[in-house]
Amino acid sequence: MPHRSATRRSQCDTRFGAGVTYTPLRYNRPLRLHDYAPRPAHLKWLLGSDPAIRWQVMRDLTGEPPNAVAAERSRVASQGWGAQLLARQSLAGNWGGSPRGWRDDLPKEDRGLLITLYSLVVLMDLGLDPASKEARKMIDRVDKRLVFKRLNNRPFLDGETEPCINGRILGLGSYFKEPNDALANQLLGEQLEDGGWNCEAPKSRRSSFHTTICVLEGLLEYERAGRKSAAVTKARERAENYLLERRMFRSLRTGEVIDKRWLGFSFPTFWHYDVLRGLDYLRNAGIKPDSRVSDAIEIVIQRRHQNGRWPLNFLHSEHIPLGIETGVGKASRWNTLRALRVLRWYNNPTC
Repeated sequence: MPHRSATRRSQCDTRFGAGVTYTPLRYNRPLRLHDYAPRPAHLKWLLGSDPAIRWQVMRDLTGEPPNAVAAERSRVASQGWGAQLLARQSLAGNWGGSPRGWRDDLPKEDRGLLITLYSLVVLMDLGLDPASKEARKMIDRVDKRLVFKRLNNRPFLDGETEPCINGRILGLGSYFKEPNDALANQLLGEQLEDGGWNCEAPKSRRSSFHTTICVLEGLLEYERAGRKSAAVTKARERAENYLLERRMFRSLRTGEVIDKRWLGFSFPTFWHYDVLRGLDYLRNAGIKPDSRVSDAIEIVIQRRHQNGRWPLNFLHSEHIPLGIETGVGKASRWNTLRALRVLRWYNNPTC
């Protein structure tokens, strides 16, 4: 994986990258929060999709029995997007080469490792059961065959040098293999005074929303893998407060929107922060919503189209060898699922 100077554009830069397509915020007729409860037509549309969507709808929106949810989740490994992405892994453990012209500023090996990282993150987002035989075969290839050559052949799941990447690797290892204590301790030691993380530290002493959300998600998976501790809990709370004090997207000093692109939603998110990703993390972590998320919730409501679905606002330029979303501007099942469960969490924080 590239060093800090080479990853700036791919990991932490807040400018548009090549190939990013974006649609501006669309304000529709104002509706009240309770109008956004999922309706039968919305649920039918979501359930008529890939197993990766269906099992999460059953768990988060329709409250199906755990055995039914588990049965649907098991199909991710053998059907649809999950099975297709698994099939694209090479015997060497990676996910092949990059498209022509993508990240030509990086060595071929580094481009391949980025695509592998992104593919693994998407498989985790799909909810591939880590206990399935397909997942075991996949992660064993990664664990035994992938290394960072320029870091003295350090194993891939041991991480590299940047917290934006290492947060994802910590989460992947905790989810699919085993929690990496050394990598977690490295990240705890890199937390900045304001509560977050930044790939550009120590040159920059101000945290990045992008890096912070990647590390937060990684630490949450680490805790859930049996490594809950006072130090990790304290680090997560500090980072969560970093987001909440800024109302999930505003400058702490001026109150202005930090980056308008955070008001639009995409999937896969890769390393990019946006308001929906931040809120979905808080929901997943079991954080009780308070007034500090109200502005962000309003953004989610405003993004909804009149048909009750949320569109795909843009696609990031990062690459995986599989298309799993709709076209820009069209109704997105991923965004609709995540928006509905975030609104349910906000309205019913005990759910």
